[in-house]
Amino acid sequence: MELKIRKNAEIYIIDVLGEMDLYNSYKLKELIMKMIEKKIERFIINLEDVEYIDSSGIGALIYITSTIKKVNLKLAITNVHGSVKKVIELTKLSGFFPILQNMEEAIRAMEA
Repeated sequence: MELKIRKNAEIYIIDVLGEMDLYNSYKLKELIMKMIEKKIERFIINLEDVEYIDSSGIGALIYITSTIKKVNLKLAITNVHGSVKKVIELTKLSGFFPILQNMEEAIRAMEA
């Protein structure tokens, strides 16, 4: 898994590339925690290039989502598709995660 960070105004977009699994999902958690420490308030996690996620990847997303909710920051998860979408639906977490269809929707939600 590779993580790329880009910025749109005050919104930090994290592009996740590859598989989110037991061996690497901690990297996303660590990155988000460091960003929170630096007082970053708006995050978009872009899963467009993620083809596979296991329970560790789901666990990382749950941890990130609950942490961001606790500290009252903004998060959107976007471009969820294929097997990743199926896993999220099977685990009944669609309502828990702030999932938006695409980047444009996510940016609009962040700006509101």
